[in-house]
Amino acid sequence: MPTSFSPEGSSEGAPGSSSHANSPYVDTSRPHPARMYDWFLGGKDNYPVDEEMGRQLAAMDPRVTVTARANRAFMHRATRWLTKNGVRQFLDIGTGIPTEPNLHQVAQTIAPDARVVYCDNDPIVLAHAEALLRSTPEGATEYIQGDVREPAAILQVARKTLDFSRPVALSLVALLHFIADEDGAYELVERLMGELPPGSHLLLSHGTGDFTPETARQAAELYRARGLTLALRSHAEVERFFAPYELVDPGVAVLDTWHPELGEIEPDSGLGPTPGYGGLARKG
Repeated sequence: MPTSFSPEGSSEGAPGSSSHANSPYVDTSRPHPARMYDWFLGGKDNYPVDEEMGRQLAAMDPRVTVTARANRAFMHRATRWLTKNGVRQFLDIGTGIPTEPNLHQVAQTIAPDARVVYCDNDPIVLAHAEALLRSTPEGATEYIQGDVREPAAILQVARKTLDFSRPVALSLVALLHFIADEDGAYELVERLMGELPPGSHLLLSHGTGDFTPETARQAAELYRARGLTLALRSHAEVERFFAPYELVDPGVAVLDTWHPELGEIEPDSGLGPTPGYGGLARKG
């Protein structure tokens, strides 16, 4: 069964349940990034408030849905790279609502003994956690309900499934642009990576306003009006997350350009560069 903890109290939604709309722990009064991401990907596990904000963002920048798909494809390619290079353990924080193939399915297709721990703070993800727990017999998967701002709690539970004496890939895909500098975004990454042994990797993708700064400013204002944070960082600011580690070529790159030979590249939308960066680095 999934492990459930939260700084604001535990959630008790049943894994695989379709009745999450009735859960008292699901706040449908304001949008949630995981549910908006689901809407961008064409999913059904979102609410009118999520769709409304998603449409507003898409009206500002029609690349929003393209970026969501490109981000998903980047995660698949990076997971393939890691697994093909011997990584067998993954800690994926900011998992989002399951969309197949999930990270463990990509990894276990190559290495059936791969072990994956997922973590997210939206109770709807917990309601669908059964999809994240369908591991191969040789491997393992686990789900934690928790917030990246509580790294000690996440790490404590993750140790029950992952062996922290062996390399772990920390996956923070499309997560950190929801955490401002003043809320300790860089320190959180340092704290999490600091618990992982040499040979571990940091896998990260991040939205940027480098290509359309005025649109990025408007989007940040929309998030702020909804009580949410959107911290779109520059290329140099994203690189800073990787500073203590050895970047894998080609370094921090626009999502579509990172190892395209590994497949699943979104076709050119004709709308300009995808406003997101991705990268992978190894802890020495």
